[in-house]
Amino acid sequence: MSDPTAPTGPIPLTDLAPAADSAPTPPSDHFLMFAIGPKLDFAARLRVLDESARISVICRPEHLARITESGNYRRVVAVRQDGPMDEVLALARAVHALEPVTRITTFWEHDQDRAAAVGAALGVATHQPETVSLVQDKHAMRERLRATGVEDTAAGRAYGEEDLLAFGERAGYPFIVKPTAGTASFGVTLVHSPQEAAEAYRRATGDFPGITRLGVLAEQYHVGPQYSVEAFSEAGEHVVVAVTRKYSDPENMVELGHVLPAPLENADREAIGAHVTRVLDALGVEFGPTHTEIVLTDEGPKIIETHLRVGGDDIFNLVKDAVGVDMLDFQTRQTFGEKVLPDIRAILGSDRAPRCEAIWYTAPKAQGTFVGPADAEAVTRNPDIAVLLTPGSELTGHGSFARIARARASAPTAAEALEKARSTVNALSFLFTVSSDEPGTV
Repeated sequence: MSDPTAPTGPIPLTDLAPAADSAPTPPSDHFLMFAIGPKLDFAARLRVLDESARISVICRPEHLARITESGNYRRVVAVRQDGPMDEVLALARAVHALEPVTRITTFWEHDQDRAAAVGAALGVATHQPETVSLVQDKHAMRERLRATGVEDTAAGRAYGEEDLLAFGERAGYPFIVKPTAGTASFGVTLVHSPQEAAEAYRRATGDFPGITRLGVLAEQYHVGPQYSVEAFSEAGEHVVVAVTRKYSDPENMVELGHVLPAPLENADREAIGAHVTRVLDALGVEFGPTHTEIVLTDEGPKIIETHLRVGGDDIFNLVKDAVGVDMLDFQTRQTFGEKVLPDIRAILGSDRAPRCEAIWYTAPKAQGTFVGPADAEAVTRNPDIAVLLTPGSELTGHGSFARIARARASAPTAAEALEKARSTVNALSFLFTVSSDEPGTV
């Protein structure tokens, strides 16, 4: 007999209790990604860990060409480089209103200031705005390191040639002149005398790609071998993954070669690591990869600059092959909220056969139009060689993008790896079209 108190008709779905094994699936993370890396498909890396991850992008219009199909982006918002921060915040809030942003990520240097400001506004964890400002404004970085007692390198902003001359009188020659914010060695000059100040200022105030310039910086020139420290941070704790020996052109500071692990005495390696840790603490770095360039002087390590990213010039790949730590993979995992330092430490502490990785560039001080390698077939056959310019590119002789080609090499020792890379790239020949000063001639 039926129950007269039972409801009749269709049962509302809201009255049905879900089965124990049919709990609703939590929504996937919604990433707001800032900028698009120059070569790497970062969206694809996120989707390897979670193919259902939702990704929106805020980038510059010139980055739109880097958008890839693998991203399957929910939306892409382009804001010009000089767009006001209020505009960026308004657009980010609109994206957040459509789909709440759960994570913010930026794998490269561009627009880290935007990412930090949006994170603060939306309450989503990312680098603190002050940290990004200190890292990107090299003069502000110098002031913070001085105030915290980490380092007292002489430095000052310059607003004209006269300021550079005054700095030279105060700090002595030679000294470095560079954009206060910049990358890829653009606009960097080693000034040896007052006669070189005007050209140095002109070069440093040029219109260079990268993060927004904040003026010209003059700073004390430190003598000694150059290194970079590839480190990873988590909850304010820092682990040195590798130390790279760097070789630069003594005139324009363009980097010509790298080898890692750097050949160093243990005491020097420990001093470099300890100094970089103090620098990162002073700047408030809490998480992610960092690439910090230093000079090992007679007085100890002195910082050149640091970056909230992996090392460029293929250094992140050198690190992966030499010591086994894929820094981009760990950055991606950390972006999802994973704790990664235990795994990084385990890799660094494992037994590995000695392996050094080197890279060497050719960067002639020449001007003209790049045609291509003289023996294109030989270059194509060798996977360790990469031509960096495309035919028709104008060679200016300035900055890292003036480099024509590079070669990579592996060996049990740093000296062997360097020699293999250097000899490979130095054996290459290239063709250029050079215009004559006389009209109608080439």
